[in-house]
Amino acid sequence: MHLIELLNEQIRQTTFLEWVAVLLGVAEVLLARKNNVWLYPAGIAGSAITISLLLKVGLFAESALSAYYVVMSAYGWYVWSRRAGEPPVKIAYTTRHEWLVTLLISFVGWGVIYLILHHFTSSTVPVWDAWVSSTAWAGTWLLARRRIENWLVLNVSNIFAIPLLFHKNLVLFAALTIFYFVVAIFGYYDWRRIYRRQKQTPAY
Repeated sequence: MHLIELLNEQIRQTTFLEWVAVLLGVAEVLLARKNNVWLYPAGIAGSAITISLLLKVGLFAESALSAYYVVMSAYGWYVWSRRAGEPPVKIAYTTRHEWLVTLLISFVGWGVIYLILHHFTSSTVPVWDAWVSSTAWAGTWLLARRRIENWLVLNVSNIFAIPLLFHKNLVLFAALTIFYFVVAIFGYYDWRRIYRRQKQTPAY
């Protein structure tokens, strides 16, 4: 009952811009599941709004993470789009080198973000918050490169983010992250099917 009351209270207090950011986030993850490049304009717009909202409440680390999403969305939009004389990047499995980069982003990023949160912010959960952010960075990088395992890495971030958001009484955002988690499971299997169809399609 306490969580339901919190959710109702948050819904009542949610501003128009916050609803726009949430809806753009939902659109982004659904478009990503469908392997649609329009996920990036949605992501850029949603993250830009989120930066403004987070800065207003003094959540600077989370704002910086949203700024990273804007940069990676621009990069992903470029990678996914057809470049001059080249076909668009296709869905593929992550290479050994890409896994190394993913692990470096996750673990080195974890340490760096933790130090920043611990020494320069008033965060009460720097270890937990840093891990959620660093794994989200890694998953977003794989998504930009159209790698199937991006869904798995993003769900590592999601599975830690859900209890963190409940811990902070951010029930609306926890519910949204649960939605992201479920969509990522379907996205993983959808992308595997797309990959198999690509392998069966003869090149001309």
